[in-house]
Amino acid sequence: MAQLWLFAAIAASGAVIARGREIDFAAVIWCATLIVTGFTMAGVRTQSVAEPVLAFRYYGPIEGRVVGLDRSASGAVRVTLTEVVLENVAPSRTPFKVRVSLHAREEGATPQPGMIVGTTGHLSPPAGPVEPGGFDFQRHAWFQKLGAIGYSRTPLVNLSKSGEHAAVLALRMRLSRAIQARMPTKVAGFAAAVTTGDRSAISQDVLEALRVANLAHLLAISGLHMGLLAAFVFGAVRVGVAVVPPLAVRLNGKKAAAIIALAASGAYLVISGGSVSTQRAFVMTAVMLTAILLDRRALSLRAVAVAATIVLLLRPEALLGPGFQMSFSATTALVAVFGGLRDREIPLGPRWFRPVSALFVSSLVAGLATAPFAAMHFNHLAHYGLPANLLSVPVMGTVVVPAAVVAGVLSVVGLEGVPLWVMAQGLGWIQDVAVFFSSLNGARSFVVTPGDWVLPLVAIGALWVILWRRPSRWGGIGGLVLAGIIWSQTERPDILISDTGGLVGLMTSEGRALSKPRGNGFAARSWLENDGSKRDQEAAASHWEDTEKGLSIMRFSSQGRLIHVSGKRAMSAFEGCKHGDILVTNQRTDTRWACQTFDPESLRKLGSVAIQVAPSGYKVISARQISGQRLWHATLPKLDQ
Repeated sequence: MAQLWLFAAIAASGAVIARGREIDFAAVIWCATLIVTGFTMAGVRTQSVAEPVLAFRYYGPIEGRVVGLDRSASGAVRVTLTEVVLENVAPSRTPFKVRVSLHAREEGATPQPGMIVGTTGHLSPPAGPVEPGGFDFQRHAWFQKLGAIGYSRTPLVNLSKSGEHAAVLALRMRLSRAIQARMPTKVAGFAAAVTTGDRSAISQDVLEALRVANLAHLLAISGLHMGLLAAFVFGAVRVGVAVVPPLAVRLNGKKAAAIIALAASGAYLVISGGSVSTQRAFVMTAVMLTAILLDRRALSLRAVAVAATIVLLLRPEALLGPGFQMSFSATTALVAVFGGLRDREIPLGPRWFRPVSALFVSSLVAGLATAPFAAMHFNHLAHYGLPANLLSVPVMGTVVVPAAVVAGVLSVVGLEGVPLWVMAQGLGWIQDVAVFFSSLNGARSFVVTPGDWVLPLVAIGALWVILWRRPSRWGGIGGLVLAGIIWSQTERPDILISDTGGLVGLMTSEGRALSKPRGNGFAARSWLENDGSKRDQEAAASHWEDTEKGLSIMRFSSQGRLIHVSGKRAMSAFEGCKHGDILVTNQRTDTRWACQTFDPESLRKLGSVAIQVAPSGYKVISARQISGQRLWHATLPKLDQ
């Protein structure tokens, strides 16, 4: 905490010094001050969300109140519980939240928001990165106050009726079920997702089609949905005021429309669950509507900057997420391009053609702005994203969102049937577009995860072009080109080891070979995606040279072999290794082998491991070396222990 107070004092001093100085000098001081302020706010946020994290693997009774419902990647229902009770675990060491995937074959209680439930299951601390420098789920879980994750094969038991707790979630789920009941089965899950944020009813096939066609952003309640809702309500209120002369002469229709649109956006935020992306979208919309109330230009780079600042003050950790980066890259690019066209009075064709040309330009600009960030985080490029969005976004804006709003209003008198039917037709069209483009040959290509410098260079280069007003602004293109060159030269680790010792991957001339065709599926999928490979785990395992039951051996150089021993029986039969070999096992071993050994005890300290092989030997890099010692690592041993 002392460091946070020091940073706060430095930031305050910088703000005082910058006042009254020449603009160039003041800009430098303000830049440094804001950077220090950012670190201070990040530290404050990290401390403020601190909650206990499970420090060991737990098996036994689990009780808690349901505050979240969703589905895992495998399609299993997941419940997020608070007010958690674990057997023989002190309250001071019990996580604030746990998340449990339900795999019971027998029917149990259907989880409902606010319900206190019980089951018997396995829990473990949130896992770290699957490879050094990769996505850190421990950090992500820390800011969600999620202290343990696990699964249960025991039917869920209802220990109490749903009460007043989780009232918003209960309302969302009731709305979701009501919408699904009134919609065709084909689009019922899609409709629930775009209106209430509940994705539990969407099939994996539809999700994959939307991703491949670059239409997954239509599923998440983000800036597009919030903006379309606010725009429709704003326009409808303005027209309503204008057609009533007594109101039109007594009321400022523009500001009244902004107030009602802001209220509608706030209601949408609550109903949709208030996820991070929805909060971000609401802040952006609220800033623009407030600008209208203050007689300022709503769509300006200043408004975007204010919205980004508010989001980062509330959730500094959002900066590292793809949602923040893609939302603000698209918004910034769109405001800059259309602002430039407006200032230079460049028309987009005849008046009758401008809506079409504006749609084309906006889809192209948003696609180009978000493509690098999508490729960095999700390792693929959608080649038909532009035509898919041109055919889908107008339907979302002119059919789906207006129909949803009208249905919400008419539901009070039981007349929501017709607008819901219209909404279903629009959603059906979007799904058909996604399925069509995702089924085409070459619908997407896979790219390797870039190095650490690529993202900062892309962001700085793009912002330099957009924000700078002198001819030197085009120097920012150099940053983008340099980022592309560095990305193209990215080298993936020769050897990857999971943090449990349960899986090993070796890079070969034909791609990465994996030591097992099943198990550790998340790590396997992440490694292959980061390699830019389209293989699955089973295909990658088929390239491993020598595999027996629990024992996998493959030569990584002329001097050494990579040996993976999995299971107690295989470990007890293992005959040893020689100098230059690398042994990985998911069983604890006290034997001092001649080779480099990674077992669960050492991997608990190191996390996942990457090894780069060179003619003179090899270099070991661990996840903990990259991430350092953070608060979310408090339950782990220090590296020097």
